[in-house]
Amino acid sequence: MLNYGVWRMGDEISRSQFVDADFEAFRERLAAETALLGQWFEDKAFSTHVPVCGLELEAWLIDPKARPAAVNQAFLKAMDDPMVVAELAQFNVELNVHPQALSGHALSHLQEELESTWHKSERVADGISGTRLMMVGILPSVRQQDLSLENMSDLERYRALNEQVLRIRDGKPLALDILGHEHLNVLHEDVMLESATTSLQLHLKVGQKQAVRYYNAAQILSAPLVAASANSPCLFGKQLWEETRIPLFEQSVEVGGFAGASRGPVRRVSFGTGYAKESLFECFVENQQHFPVLLPMCYEAPEAQLRHLRLHNGTIWRWNRPLIGFDDDGTPHLRIEQRVMPAGPTVVDSIANAAFYYGLVEALARSDVAPENQLPFATARDNFYAAARDGLEAQITWLDGRKGPAQSLLLDKLVPLAGYGLGLLGIDKADCERYLSIIKQRVKNACTGAGWQRAWLARHGHDMQALTNAYYERQKRGEPVHDWDN
Repeated sequence: MLNYGVWRMGDEISRSQFVDADFEAFRERLAAETALLGQWFEDKAFSTHVPVCGLELEAWLIDPKARPAAVNQAFLKAMDDPMVVAELAQFNVELNVHPQALSGHALSHLQEELESTWHKSERVADGISGTRLMMVGILPSVRQQDLSLENMSDLERYRALNEQVLRIRDGKPLALDILGHEHLNVLHEDVMLESATTSLQLHLKVGQKQAVRYYNAAQILSAPLVAASANSPCLFGKQLWEETRIPLFEQSVEVGGFAGASRGPVRRVSFGTGYAKESLFECFVENQQHFPVLLPMCYEAPEAQLRHLRLHNGTIWRWNRPLIGFDDDGTPHLRIEQRVMPAGPTVVDSIANAAFYYGLVEALARSDVAPENQLPFATARDNFYAAARDGLEAQITWLDGRKGPAQSLLLDKLVPLAGYGLGLLGIDKADCERYLSIIKQRVKNACTGAGWQRAWLARHGHDMQALTNAYYERQKRGEPVHDWDN
């Protein structure tokens, strides 16, 4: 396996209290680093060792009663694995894999490593008072009172994030208002709502020349990806969207751009403001010009490390986020982080989701006609929220201008297109067929994780703890969700 290091977000910071001078110093360094990044784009200075893939999987720790278990500190100490790290809440952790050159057996290698880490994590969790590990977009049994500051992970960056979000909001509580099958309308006093959202984050390292095409393709694909992978239908005892994680995350850090534009189009968690046009540098210029600094931690580090630019970018959560990283030899590289898909239901489902995305984005990015010239950005954005709300039943407008059910689009066009894209990448044929057959069967049977949860509730009644236990029992078997019984 080639050594590409480890791709992770979330540098720790040393304090959570700041003064005006900290913000001014940070803005100066951010401006200097943004200018340097612009020079790198002009000089075409980015790595050409592409494509490379990687992923992060967020998971829940739950107790024997199917409630969140705030034990990640003990869990991480027992794991003693740098590939498994803390998340916002003490009942969440994140599992990482080593990046892989995206060819040959890359996908099965990702599955082997993720399964190995997952099984070790299960054993370690079980040794902490019978704690269990679960991957799902939103834990069905989570309650609003579980999302409290006393359950926040003991890291300065999380305390600072909470303080700064509330500062920008003038101390106003966060309002959660989601209308789905039922209506949820509550207020929350801190950013811990975000900890109820757990996802599968896919990384794709791309070359500078084609980065715009890949980034725009990733945006266009967000809708069908969400429709095919939805796994978050419930929150606080109510059935809402197929992928409730989308509106929940967007409303849990409800702060926007300068001049109090928290309700305007430029939001910190969003689908973005448009396609990239000339280069991904446009996103970093937007970061600097439109988003107030949240974490003004100044580092004594060389400007070329872009520590401040990368920290600032890490506090702006576009559903498709451009990232700057570095190869082992120090050469800067470009990555696209696809954030739209939820965690779970199983490891093999997760790798099938990854295969589907990597195949589709390759096919679209390399098509003769740029897909962003065929589908207006506003339509791609509308597709995304429709898919998050309605899943496979969502009405999606595709590149040919035709509008129809996501389920038909996926089966008739996108699963075959993903196979074509994986072929372009040189992915092992058996792996390609195996993972895409999981997507095909899941969509054909209309059995996403969200669909399974809704069917279970319809059959067995409204008991979120029992649903969580039933889901866990089936997840433990390792079979893809379309094979789960009710």
